Amino acid sequence: MKNLLLILAAAIALSLHSPAQAYGQFGHETIARIAMANVSPQVRAKVLALLAQSSALATPGCKARTIEQISVWPDCVRGMGPRFSYTASWHYQNVDICQPFDLKNACRDGNCVSAQIDRAVKLLKDKTVPTAERVQALAFLVHFTGDLHMPLHAGDHRDLGGNQVKAAYGIYAPDRLNLHSIWDGALAERAITDGPPLVRPYSAADTTATQAGTTEDWSREAWAVSRDVAYPSAVGDQPCTTPTPTRAKLDTATITRLVPIARLQVERAGLRLARLLDEALR
Repeated sequence: MKNLLLILAAAIALSLHSPAQAYGQFGHETIARIAMANVSPQVRAKVLALLAQSSALATPGCKARTIEQISVWPDCVRGMGPRFSYTASWHYQNVDICQPFDLKNACRDGNCVSAQIDRAVKLLKDKTVPTAERVQALAFLVHFTGDLHMPLHAGDHRDLGGNQVKAAYGIYAPDRLNLHSIWDGALAERAITDGPPLVRPYSAADTTATQAGTTEDWSREAWAVSRDVAYPSAVGDQPCTTPTPTRAKLDTATITRLVPIARLQVERAGLRLARLLDEALR
């Protein structure tokens, strides 16, 4: 039991991230791999050709030579100070779960994750755009499609997407752990590793319904998961009328119930990213 606790503590410590990181490295890499397994061969070749030109980004400390590296590049460059600080608000959209869905106010001037996904697709489609900007657009598209599907980057309860809700994950409850970081890290990692591999070619029957819709549709869907699942699992069935507890607790039964939902969000992100890449680079 002691060894198990140490392993769990180490895994969660590695997955504690700043407010603008969703799914952590493992989640973003998994989403990118799902997409690459489901794009057309022609588009896969174009993605690899762009990755081969990633030196144009001039970020040697944040590599982008592989789909895995580029999937986390937007988080990496946030540590470079003023050069990329303007992108901080692009990783999320705080849409109040206790009000009617309103993406417009959350995306003023395009400074939100869904608007930046749409922008990245447009830049990738335009072959007159300089190489460095197209590679950067690829990085943002891959990363932000993952971010959009993390429920606590889409729904908010005036608590920075759950960052201000301290929470326990099963028996593990360090002061640094909160509702947001749980969905970012430990829960996402368990969801990805529970069950059959998510990284595989999916059939047309599997993908057609999942890939349908727009970024606004996907935003509303993730917001609903935040409203109906993520917050109630931690603060009670009526999160808009129930005072937030000093420390929320996701017990073992709750975690088990959340795993399929978190897993579905990762799968949706990967398949929808494949669609967006096909549209942008065909």
